[in-house]
Amino acid sequence: MTRINTNVSSLVAQNRLQSSNNDLQTSLTRLSTGLRINSGADDPAGLIASEALRSEITGLNKAISNTSRANQIISTADSALGQVSNLLNDVRGLVVEAANTGALSSEEIAANQLQIDSSLEAINRIAQTTTFQGRKLLDGSLGFQTTAGTNFGKVKDLQVDQASLGSTGKVSVDVTVSKAAEQASVEVANIPAGIEATAATGDITFTSQTAAVASTLDFTLGGEDFTLTADTAGAAGDDLTITVVNTGTSGSSPAISKTGDDYTITLASDSTATADDIATAFNAYVDANDDDVTLTTTGGTTNVGAATLTQTSLAGGADAGTAETATLNITANTAGTASNIASINYVEDAGTTTPTASFDSDTGALTITVNDASNVTLSSVVDAIAAGTDFTAEIETGGDFTTFDPTITTAASANLVDGVDLGGGLAEAAVFELQGTNGSEVFNVSKNTTIDDLVSQINLVSDATGVKATASGTTLSLTSTAYGSDAVVDLRVINEAATGTLTAAIGAGKRDTGADIQAKVNGIEASGKGNSLNINTSTLDLSLTVEEGSSDNISFEINGGGAKFQLGADVVGNQQARIGINSVNTARLGGTSGKLFELSSGGAASLANDPSKAAEIVGQAIDQVTGIRGRLGAFQSTTLDSNLVSLNETLSNLQEAESSIRDADFAKESANLTRAQILVQSGTNVLSLANQNPQNVLSLLR
Repeated sequence: MTRINTNVSSLVAQNRLQSSNNDLQTSLTRLSTGLRINSGADDPAGLIASEALRSEITGLNKAISNTSRANQIISTADSALGQVSNLLNDVRGLVVEAANTGALSSEEIAANQLQIDSSLEAINRIAQTTTFQGRKLLDGSLGFQTTAGTNFGKVKDLQVDQASLGSTGKVSVDVTVSKAAEQASVEVANIPAGIEATAATGDITFTSQTAAVASTLDFTLGGEDFTLTADTAGAAGDDLTITVVNTGTSGSSPAISKTGDDYTITLASDSTATADDIATAFNAYVDANDDDVTLTTTGGTTNVGAATLTQTSLAGGADAGTAETATLNITANTAGTASNIASINYVEDAGTTTPTASFDSDTGALTITVNDASNVTLSSVVDAIAAGTDFTAEIETGGDFTTFDPTITTAASANLVDGVDLGGGLAEAAVFELQGTNGSEVFNVSKNTTIDDLVSQINLVSDATGVKATASGTTLSLTSTAYGSDAVVDLRVINEAATGTLTAAIGAGKRDTGADIQAKVNGIEASGKGNSLNINTSTLDLSLTVEEGSSDNISFEINGGGAKFQLGADVVGNQQARIGINSVNTARLGGTSGKLFELSSGGAASLANDPSKAAEIVGQAIDQVTGIRGRLGAFQSTTLDSNLVSLNETLSNLQEAESSIRDADFAKESANLTRAQILVQSGTNVLSLANQNPQNVLSLLR
């Protein structure tokens, strides 16, 4: 049908041309942007899927960036820890060198101490100055924070390496100990009690004497001095008295009379008697009457005259008495029965100029010979015993007085103690080997070695063997200084007669090992080693050491701290990791033996005070730093590096998926563009032809 008002062919051509233009525009857009989906109209479902993938890709890119940043932080910390480790190794070398005191001078040891002090200062400086973008890494600010709970004081060392604190920001830790760590122990029973050799001893007691003193009376007559003296020393003469009167007949000689113990000297009022006359008359009278007094004078022939004297008593007499007592303790220089003392004899010999001493080993008689008691000192007797016998004497009680009674005042036989020969202990000589955690030692002991001697010898090298010894009665207990399955006590008899004590007790040998602690942490079985235990799960990684042999349950809370790293695309706990980096300053490095700061000058473990302790502390500090480096390295290699690989692979897959949905296929779109271009060109031509169709009507009207 031919129409003029409505050109249907033109309309159809226009629609097709519009559609071709739309296809051409779409192809041009896709080819210019490289995207198949440029708006929601292009592919609503594809747009939703691709946008979700783009979100995940964005998160993954940030997670990769975070992981790389964490890797850089760990590398920075590890580099600083490597320097700390080098310094600690230097300190260890200086400590070992300084222990060679037999070859090093005090100045050299002091120089080593100065180097140690400098190294400690360097370690503290590294701990304070190791930073990443201004954040300190080794000062303890990245360590986990804990709050003490039940029996937390039983924890000697705690290391929280990793913990997931969840949304609450804290986690409770309950340690349930089912079995305490044990030491290795070996007992050797029935060691006879040792009998120590003792020396023979004896006591001899001497008494010093005060001499008796005679009573005297000094008086004066006519200006001349007289002395009346009792002839017998002692206090008995104190009752005598003398009186001088002037009632004699004129011109008479002195007259002497006595009433009881009272003497009277009678002189004439015109007496011309001299002092000698009076003394002569008095002494003649007492001689005739056998009286025990004597009158002496210094007046001589001087005329005394008619002097008078009131009644006066003699005084000052004293009996002989004991002034001081001293005891000599005499001990044989050689222990045993060979020098037993059977008797101690004291002999006074006028022919002896100085004290002498001798000992008869056949009779056991110890003889002390002196000349004159009044000229003998106790110290000279001590010297004589030391010079003349195999004995030593000392003044046990009393003093070194000059004179003493020439008789022994204490029966010597009651104060003699026989010497005793060595006895008891091991029945036979023995050679045995003792092995412990630290090493082994061979002991060669003789017959009669006591259990106390065994304890002393074993403990003398306990640092080299790791075994300490104690004695309880006749039982020798050998116990490891360490705890756990690595602790061992191995006692082996190398050589001993069949009747020997050790062979009878343990045969050829005896061995025992310790036991590790057994515990659960938050219900999960922990790995025990000695008194230490550790647990490593996806949410908690920690290690702790309890008091030696403790079986108490422990609780505490981790309520913050640690370095938190976002390692996934989603901000959720299982895509985060917390790792603790404790301080490595000298106050925190060390272990159960002490802390590193104690090695500084004047410290408890300085080279001058305790180099052995210093070596132990440095060893523990080295282990601690090495452990931190190993843990950080493990976190870096197993967590960060593996996470980085996983994230990159996931990112690639997501980008591929997003590309397959959203990116344009240039080959396809180029074909579509060519097709659209041809269709537009043909549509344009067709439309031109369709627009000419109405003109054909004119041909009908001609």
